[in-house]
Amino acid sequence: MEQVKNNKSPERILVTRFSAVGDIAMTIPLLYSLAESYPDKQFILVSRERFGRFLVNAPANLLFEGVNLDDYKGLAGLYRLKKRLMKYRPDAIADLHDVLRTKILRFYLALSGVKCVSQQKGRGEKRVLVRQGSEKRQLKSTFERYREVFVKLGLDFTPDFVSLYGAGKGDLAVLGDVVPAKGDDKWVGIAPFARHGGKIYPAERLEKVVALLSAQPSLKLFCFGNGKEEEAVVNAWCAKYPNVSSFIGKSDFSGELALISNLDLMLSMDSANMHIASLVNTPVVSVWGATSPLAGFLGWRQQSDDCVQLPLECRPCSVFGDKPCRSGDYRCMQIEPQVVVDKILSKLDR
Repeated sequence: MEQVKNNKSPERILVTRFSAVGDIAMTIPLLYSLAESYPDKQFILVSRERFGRFLVNAPANLLFEGVNLDDYKGLAGLYRLKKRLMKYRPDAIADLHDVLRTKILRFYLALSGVKCVSQQKGRGEKRVLVRQGSEKRQLKSTFERYREVFVKLGLDFTPDFVSLYGAGKGDLAVLGDVVPAKGDDKWVGIAPFARHGGKIYPAERLEKVVALLSAQPSLKLFCFGNGKEEEAVVNAWCAKYPNVSSFIGKSDFSGELALISNLDLMLSMDSANMHIASLVNTPVVSVWGATSPLAGFLGWRQQSDDCVQLPLECRPCSVFGDKPCRSGDYRCMQIEPQVVVDKILSKLDR
């Protein structure tokens, strides 16, 4: 574990995390809670430019520095990035990414007297977790790993984040007539896609989930996704089943957040949408296949009871869902659609 020699906590802290979407989303509950706990200090999240959209209603002392990494390649590029970041006169850098790029950046900042701490990712523990025949135990959550980075800087705090909208919800008026006014019906979001195949519930099974849910007269379903292929799948469902609407390409990120905050529940894979829903205090039912909540990536304030998964000895076989199935059949995703539906309905009734 890295040690900070000076016991005095820093005043201006750079926070680095460049990818991926879900990991960026997981920084938000910690950073908002931290900034509110230390209003006299300044925190600067350094990330890819497009991730600035996550800082909705951010505390005044939480800033964002968007970076186009293509402009800062190699050792010379990272040195230029270090010089750019020195405009904040940072006392410390909290590296929540800990990859080669951020390690080099930390080295350059350390030469200028900046205190450097980084996340302990538990890479060894995670390799053991996905090893065939290994003991399966719950690892430390990513939220706790992030919090520990700041504790090393003398900034202890209790994360108490509720939502990007505080105690409220996003304003549906920003969507115009894209969505109807909400009445007494329950709104359920469905985010059926993920980056890696080991995280995706088969389309034919998910369609059965959509069919069963759409038969519930009190439910309205909104499907989320990105790109033409995903839109084609969703449009086919919309044409076949009542009370199903596509939200793909209908709004920008702010509108998407507003709608998600007004959902009664989100059905998601182990994907970014699971984390985005948790940022606006929307309950989530998540489907897990090759990956597992045991690795520590479950969404903010979500519980194992929110997860649908099969108790197979072969899983988890991957931390990120990017490894080919050892059996070749993704048996971990052979979850009966009725099981998913029952979990959703029971959670809506609570």
